[in-house]
Amino acid sequence: MLNDVKVVIINPTYNEKENISRLIPILQEEFKKISHEMHILVVDDNSPDGTAEIVKDLMKVSSNIHLITGQKQGLGAAYIRGMIYAMEKLGADAVMEMDADFSHKPEDVKRLIAELDKGFDFVIGSRYVPGGTIPREWGFFRRMNSKFGNIFARFVAGLYHVHDCTAGFRAIKTDLLKKFDLGSIRAQGYSFQMNLLYQAVNHGAKVKEVPVDFIDRKMGQSKLGLSDIAEFMLNAWMIRFERSETFLKFAIVGSSGVLVNLGVLWFLHDVLKTSDLIASPFAVEASIFSNFVLNNYWTFGGRNRYVTDRFFKKFVKFNLVSLTALVITFSIFYILTRFFGVYYLLAQMGGIALAMFWNYFVNLNWTWNIKSNIKE
Repeated sequence: MLNDVKVVIINPTYNEKENISRLIPILQEEFKKISHEMHILVVDDNSPDGTAEIVKDLMKVSSNIHLITGQKQGLGAAYIRGMIYAMEKLGADAVMEMDADFSHKPEDVKRLIAELDKGFDFVIGSRYVPGGTIPREWGFFRRMNSKFGNIFARFVAGLYHVHDCTAGFRAIKTDLLKKFDLGSIRAQGYSFQMNLLYQAVNHGAKVKEVPVDFIDRKMGQSKLGLSDIAEFMLNAWMIRFERSETFLKFAIVGSSGVLVNLGVLWFLHDVLKTSDLIASPFAVEASIFSNFVLNNYWTFGGRNRYVTDRFFKKFVKFNLVSLTALVITFSIFYILTRFFGVYYLLAQMGGIALAMFWNYFVNLNWTWNIKSNIKE
């Protein structure tokens, strides 16, 4: 990033009068250490405690403070309003998510922005990478809720490579945000953080986790409720379902490959009278080519603009993975036909089924991998 870019820190608020009156002046002091045009955007959900009035008073003396208000619809809705306003009205080159209750240290703002300057698109202030911490005073339930939530997001939503999927302290380039369909993110509560991260990973963003100390709020009350937890778990499963569409496509392509495989095998074995030990590997190789073409342009077609490998390199990777699958298929074929007397077509199908799972997971995470952009 260049030195003259505009960064907008978005602070969602609801009854944060005591905190916002202290936070904004401290942030203004921190801005003096940053060589960017820094702004603060408070998104207030019509707080009855007069939070907006405090911000309006501060706006009279500082032109880099902004305020938008609206009905209380949850954290996610507030952030979406703020991001759209920052991009469309303020011309932001980057935005930051930051709690208004001092859970995030103002002095860490500079550290996250520094990672944007290094070329990362999505920077997370992480509690769960080495050097990051959560409050010692948290009780057992609060600790387990936070840690389990991240484990749940990583393994249910498939965000395996990110340690802190629910962090609310982030710096994001707007060039990346403009690629998102923000309107499709229905999460109203804290699951918004997971959904936004999923979109970033799915768009091949360069993600970096920076260790931070998460501080328990000293004033006001936490907004986290059981409905937020329920929404979070539901959204994680919805993301998993969306990701499962890729496996379904892969399975359909694999099924078409089975037809190619068996068709070639039948032709070589029954028509040309070729030995089954020769016909089998040739049939597999024929299906490898047809599977690659269909997977490249359909199954993983949406990933291609984020995968740096060219067509030929992906084809080579796919073949290497498939060669291992060939060994798996042929081994199963040989064992079933020679030791158990299984009919040759059924034996071939058994080998194909086992090899399909190998093919999917290795190709997803290697041939068409877009998660390699995530750094700690």
